Amino acid sequence: MQNDNRAQQTVLADGGPKRVKYVRKLEQVSQLSPEERDRLGPVAARYVFRANDYYLGLVDWNDSHDPIRQLIIPREEELTDWGTLDASNEESVTVARGVQHKYTDTVLLLCNEVCGAYCRYCFRKRLFMDDNDETVNDVTEGLAYIAAHPEVTNVLLTGGDPLLMSTRRLIEIFEALRAIPHVQVIRLGSKMPAFDPYRVLNDSDLQSAFRTYSTPQQRIYLMAHFDHPRELTSLAIEGIDACIRNGIICVNQCPLIRGINDDPAVLGDLYSTLSYIGCTPYYLFQGRPTAGNQPYETPIVEGWTIFQQALKRGSGLARRARFCMSHETGKVEIVGVDNEHIYLRYHQAKDVTDLGRFFVCRRDDEAYWLDQLEVVDRQQMHV
Repeated sequence: MQNDNRAQQTVLADGGPKRVKYVRKLEQVSQLSPEERDRLGPVAARYVFRANDYYLGLVDWNDSHDPIRQLIIPREEELTDWGTLDASNEESVTVARGVQHKYTDTVLLLCNEVCGAYCRYCFRKRLFMDDNDETVNDVTEGLAYIAAHPEVTNVLLTGGDPLLMSTRRLIEIFEALRAIPHVQVIRLGSKMPAFDPYRVLNDSDLQSAFRTYSTPQQRIYLMAHFDHPRELTSLAIEGIDACIRNGIICVNQCPLIRGINDDPAVLGDLYSTLSYIGCTPYYLFQGRPTAGNQPYETPIVEGWTIFQQALKRGSGLARRARFCMSHETGKVEIVGVDNEHIYLRYHQAKDVTDLGRFFVCRRDDEAYWLDQLEVVDRQQMHV
C-alpha cells in the first residue's frame, strides 16, 4: 500500500549519522571498579547485562544511587530468591509460538528477542535466557492466526524490542498486517527512543515506512518507555518528534520502580515533559513480582500515593495515565485507596465477563500484588 510521502525526513542537526556502541560485559564499563565488576558478575551471569555508550553516558557515576545507573547496572539484591520468571502467566495466553492473545481485540507478536539495553527490572527477562524459545523470527504463524480472528483490531509488536529489528523486516511485517483488513492499529512496544534515539533519527527508510503504513485511518502507535526525566534528552525528544512528524502516535508507559521514579516530583516532571513533547502518559504499571525484581518493587498503597501526588504537579494533559497491574486475570486499575480499603477495576480482562468489574480489597500497606490482597466486596456492576 502507498501513502503520501511528502513529509520532511527528520535528520540530525549536525548532519549525522551517529551509531551507538553496544556493551555486553561489565568489564567494558570502565566507570565500574574491578571490585564492583567482581561483585556484580554473578548477577549478570543470571540476568544478562546489555547497554550502550549513549545510555551509559547519562549516568552520574559519582552517585551510587543515580537512577539511570539503577536502571541499567546490575545489583546484588537481584539474586534474592523472590518472584517468578513469568509473573503474569503469559504462557497461559500463548496461542502459538511468539503469539499471545489475552484481550479480545489485541494480539502480541513477540518478534524479537533482543533489546537496545536490558532494564534490570524487566518482567520478560526470561526471554533473554539461553533456554528460552518464546520469541520468533518468522511471524507467518502469528499472521495467519490474526487473519483468522476478525475480532483482532490491534497488534502489538514486542519481545524484545521491535525497533532493534532491521527496517526491511519491519516493513515486511507492516505490509503483511496492513493486508489484513480488520487490523486497524499496529503498536510498537519500544524503549529504543530512550536507549538509542539515533535508531529513528538516522534511518530515512524507517521514517518513510512510518509515513506509508501509519495512515489517517489506520495508525501506528509507538508505545514508548521513558522511566525518568533524564532519559528525555534533546536527542530523545528529536526522536519522538521524528516519529510524530512521520505519522506516528506516541504514548508512554512505564512501571513504578524503586530508586528510579518512586518520587512524586520525578514522576510528575516526567509526565509534564511527556505532555509537552506530544508523548501522552498512558499507563503507570505496578511492578510485577518477577524473579530478580525485589529491589525495584514498591507496595501498591505507596505507589498509589506517589502516583496521586505526581498527578497534582501537571496540567490535565499530564494526568492521563492509569495506575494498573498487568495481572494474570487482566489489567487491574487501582482507582482509590482509603484508610480501610483499596478500590480496583478491571480496565482489561482475560475473561470478558470481568471487563469493567469493580471490586474492593482490604487495605494492606505491605502488599505489592493483587494475589496478596483480600477481596472483601466484588461488585456485580461494570463501570
